[in-house]
Amino acid sequence: MITGWADERKRARRRENGNHAGFDLNGRRVVVVGLARSGKAAVELLLSRGARVTATDARNADALGLGPDPWRGRGVRLELSGHTAGVLHGADLLVVSPGVHSDAPIVVEAAERGIPVIGELELAYRVSKGTWLAVTGTNGKTTTTALLGELVKRTGRPTVVAGNIGVAVSAEVTRIPDDGYVVAEVSSFQLDTIDTFRPRVAVLLNITEDHLDRYSSFSAYADSKARVFENQISTDFAVVNVDDPLVAEVAGLLDSTVVPVSTRREVAGGVFVRDGRLVSQVGGVERVLIETSRLGLPGPHNLANAAAAAGAAMAIGVETEAAADVLAGFAPLPHRMETVCESGGVRYVNDSKATNVESVMCALQSYEEPVVLIAGGKDKGSDFGRLAELVRTRVRALVLIGEAAPKMSSAWSGIRPIETADTLEDAVECAARLAQRGDVVLLSPACASFDMFHDFEDRGDRFREIARRVCERGGEQS
Repeated sequence: MITGWADERKRARRRENGNHAGFDLNGRRVVVVGLARSGKAAVELLLSRGARVTATDARNADALGLGPDPWRGRGVRLELSGHTAGVLHGADLLVVSPGVHSDAPIVVEAAERGIPVIGELELAYRVSKGTWLAVTGTNGKTTTTALLGELVKRTGRPTVVAGNIGVAVSAEVTRIPDDGYVVAEVSSFQLDTIDTFRPRVAVLLNITEDHLDRYSSFSAYADSKARVFENQISTDFAVVNVDDPLVAEVAGLLDSTVVPVSTRREVAGGVFVRDGRLVSQVGGVERVLIETSRLGLPGPHNLANAAAAAGAAMAIGVETEAAADVLAGFAPLPHRMETVCESGGVRYVNDSKATNVESVMCALQSYEEPVVLIAGGKDKGSDFGRLAELVRTRVRALVLIGEAAPKMSSAWSGIRPIETADTLEDAVECAARLAQRGDVVLLSPACASFDMFHDFEDRGDRFREIARRVCERGGEQS
């Protein structure tokens, strides 16, 4: 399954391209494609380094939330609502945002002209100082990154937490000195456009079906995830969840020092669970980190996330006592199994970040109570039938929304009662009527949000507002 990323010639070439310090941009002509959060940050970083910047996006200013010209008077050539034929004229470098597809005409044209193409992550890495820790995986990477960031801060050194977590790395890396840390959540889209990117510690949590609307195959998606290790050498650390079969396969191909993580068995040299305790053997020294019952994050999936974060933290020398304090005190992030309110014995939970099947599996497995599940949105090519058994055993009823509702209804027909709703507000109201005392009304969509909302955060914020309104009036409609 994992093949493309392991091309030895490709990896050797990338290592010879240099490291992440001293990337000279002064006077270079750079085109930035995609002006959402990452693209805007890239423009600012490039300007700070003396580059001559052209910024372009297929969308207009209103869609991007830009003023008429946000870089007025700073020498930026701005092209919106498409790219002109001459946008690449004289360009020395093309920087693409994660949302820009590799087969976009402007990217293809740049490659044909011999113009180097990199992503915003690679740009930030090349100009930065300090030590990088990178976290990727299909599920759990935001929680793990945030937790790892808190662990790394216990070293006392300057630390930024950025990347796919919601803060562009280009906006943060210039604040970090040589002895500081960059803790970055990296997506497959960002890894598609790396070149020299080499984190000192790289974490791979899992590889499961996702983004099949963008990748030609699951194998291609898996290869993208594995690229986080592509430039590592023996003195670097690869923290790998060996309970995941594909991740275990990757672990056997690495040049870096492998730190295995498991919640099912003891793994020498890694982090594992023994007798209800999280144990580290990283560096050849056994340490009991914390009793699993004291972890601040609920659910078996979060135990795996905590183990991975602990493994990465141990690799850079975070003290055991400090790690235990952080692991015990760290609470779930917004939109990730976030309890919003409770009324009439019914709990309302916002899991809007669950944008794929595996995330919903984790959510459903975390509750012993019957669930009224609100799901749906923009399908990413998922096989919803894989949830059928959990729907049968854990779900009382389903309320489906968005473009994927018909496909979901077909996958789960006859298993549990199914309702459909035109809006999220209608869905929550319907779920409140269906729920019984002791139930959980769970928004866990298994889909992207873009058919109805700006992003998963917008969807979760809206759910939170509606749920609180329902709770305030006492649950069920009169």
